[in-house]
Amino acid sequence: MNSELKIYNTLTREKEIFKPLNAPHVGMYVCGPTLYSHAHLGNCRTFLSFDVVFRYLKHLGYKVRYVRNITDVGHLESDGDEGEDKIAKRARLEKLEPMEIVQLYAVDFHKVLDDFNLLPPSIEPTASGHIIEQIEMTKKIIANGLAYEVDGTIWFNVEKFAKDYPYTELSGRKLDELLEGTRDNLEGQEEKRGRLDFALWKKAKPEHIMRWPSPWGEGFPGWHIECSAMSSKYLGEQFDIHGGGMDLVPTHHTNEIAQNVACCKKSPAKIWMHTNMLTVNGQKMSKSLGNSFLPEQLFTGSHLLLQRGYSAMVVRFFMLQAHYRSTLDFSNSALQASEKGYQRLMNAMKLIAGLKTSEKSSFKFENVKADIYNALNDDFNTPVVIAGLFEAAGIINSVNDGNASVTAADKEKLQKLFSEIVFDVLGLKEESGAGSDKIDGLMKLIIELRKDVRTKKDFAASDKIRDELLKVGIQVKDGKDGVTWTTN
Repeated sequence: MNSELKIYNTLTREKEIFKPLNAPHVGMYVCGPTLYSHAHLGNCRTFLSFDVVFRYLKHLGYKVRYVRNITDVGHLESDGDEGEDKIAKRARLEKLEPMEIVQLYAVDFHKVLDDFNLLPPSIEPTASGHIIEQIEMTKKIIANGLAYEVDGTIWFNVEKFAKDYPYTELSGRKLDELLEGTRDNLEGQEEKRGRLDFALWKKAKPEHIMRWPSPWGEGFPGWHIECSAMSSKYLGEQFDIHGGGMDLVPTHHTNEIAQNVACCKKSPAKIWMHTNMLTVNGQKMSKSLGNSFLPEQLFTGSHLLLQRGYSAMVVRFFMLQAHYRSTLDFSNSALQASEKGYQRLMNAMKLIAGLKTSEKSSFKFENVKADIYNALNDDFNTPVVIAGLFEAAGIINSVNDGNASVTAADKEKLQKLFSEIVFDVLGLKEESGAGSDKIDGLMKLIIELRKDVRTKKDFAASDKIRDELLKVGIQVKDGKDGVTWTTN
């Protein structure tokens, strides 16, 4: 398609035409999980959103290097610099080695992403595997006069940096307001020169499990420095796209930019993309409210707020029905509507191969295709893409019912479009397994029973079977070639 790909850039707060630095090569870095607990749905939504970005860029022909890190050290209990390392704390509570905790939740994380049919990133580096790079970057920032040491801890000097560079450019907040809103005398941080200063390297206390030697004594890296070090190592000093959840904007991503500029005089990414938050029935999703649930609970329906379970593909389809920058609200009614929508799309795809062709099409295929690609090129607008696919599904159903016509050439194009957009770009797939096999077998039995009552001319019973099936979302059609059924 000739339309230009436009991506909303958090840094400039507008959509920009995407022009990779080294076309057709694209570098994309997305902040990954901290592996101290099970993956939560907020993580999943972010990674699913960037999976679509990854898939679409590849579909357009770009060679994409997608780097998504794993934080296995350095993320403290708050997003500041106080408290205990999250992984070390969980290891202490469970009486395990920290890397046992990391391995346990890494397996869970990858399983969940596999359930949602996410493509693996090109590189998945760990913070603990790049300690040397983080130390070297810290040394450069010190040499450039923008960090200082106090008793084995290295602090980034925010106010000195902000004199020459707009520190709050990404968040849009004012530095004076941040300074006023920062608590004085934070516990354990009296050594800092400025209230906004953050740790590049922390001195390890005697009880701290995870520690490495450094020029400043034994310690461990700060949370923010890991992403700066790893993105620079694998994508260079400046790359195309940096992504993550919007909660990372005010602190983590703001500090990443500061570190990179302080080290190499360059902001790391040309475009910053951020996904929005999840809500449940209009309320913010949180453990304290009791409305936070894990993907496994969503699949099984084991949470009190869920009426039943929903398959991974239905949940993926549900997430794609909201734009990645919009709030996404979970509710049983919304999930059930998505289930019907997903089934409708899959049913339409199954019908394409069997469509009878004519000399003329009663629709303009190029218009349908253009609408879908225009939506993808407009900041990956998946809700509009899905609306375009539903329009195409309506055409397919009309042709199947004999109310519209399609040429052999357009039929082939329809099949190609659905395969590429639904499977390759949106990452959906047909669900299979024991559950669907059982449904197929059950429907075969019901259709045979209905055939028997029709043979006995008991049409009232036949109609009742058809009507009751329709109530649960299964439509039975009697045609010249036999009986067919679809789910609505």
